[in-house]
Amino acid sequence: MLRAFLFVGLGGAVGSMARYVVSLVVNKMYSQAFPLATFLINIAGCFLIGLLFGIAQKNNTLQSDSWLILATGFCGGFTTFSAFALENNVLLKDGLSVTSLLYTIASVVIGILLCRLGISLTNI
Repeated sequence: MLRAFLFVGLGGAVGSMARYVVSLVVNKMYSQAFPLATFLINIAGCFLIGLLFGIAQKNNTLQSDSWLILATGFCGGFTTFSAFALENNVLLKDGLSVTSLLYTIASVVIGILLCRLGISLTNI
């Protein structure tokens, strides 16, 4: 159990640092209103976790140390949006399209509303 936590932590630390570096570079090169750095990080994370999942599923290694470091750790530190995208793909693969749609809508709408609520609470 401790080993798994350390692997996830290690991957998460590297993922978080990678996110920071990508943000610095993109924001230095692009200064428009659209949050390009976050968008690029999220879509790159989605691609990476999909690639890792495909490889792990093909090799039957979803519970391996490399999965913990790369998918749970790195992708989780780089962007949690990648886990969200993977979970939706698994729901769709399992034939749960309504659940996937509800999860997506609820996550986006409630996430935005709660973020707004958190911001509003700081202005009281």
